[in-house]
Amino acid sequence: MEVLRQPGDQRSFPELISDLFAQLTTLMSKEAQLARAEISDSVAVIGRALAMIGAGAVLLIPALVILLEGAVAALSLGAGLAPYWSALIIGAAVLVLGLILLMIGISRMKSRDVVPNRTVHQIRRDVSVAKEQVSQGHESRRAA
Repeated sequence: MEVLRQPGDQRSFPELISDLFAQLTTLMSKEAQLARAEISDSVAVIGRALAMIGAGAVLLIPALVILLEGAVAALSLGAGLAPYWSALIIGAAVLVLGLILLMIGISRMKSRDVVPNRTVHQIRRDVSVAKEQVSQGHESRRAA
């Protein structure tokens, strides 16, 4: 446990170095915990996106076969088109719908969601604070 010091107390250089390493160890441990939590959140987002893509693909296949057969037959009989024209029209419409679903799933898996941005930002802040502390400590030793 760290003892609270009075403002006028002076610590020796070995004490300062020891405290610095202890605090850096604790800081790195906390940063690693933050990175793990952030990466786990990103993996969960990607997992949900993959599950949506998979579920969409599994449900589309049998449903499309049945609906496409019915739509081609209805278009052929109702509009008097040749069966091949009916099949091409229906196939193109389903292709567009499938591409839209695929693009939505892919857009949810951006690389920015995987990188632990908060952790990287926090580490940069910690490094700058550590640099400031070291430079202030060096300047105060020079003045003495």
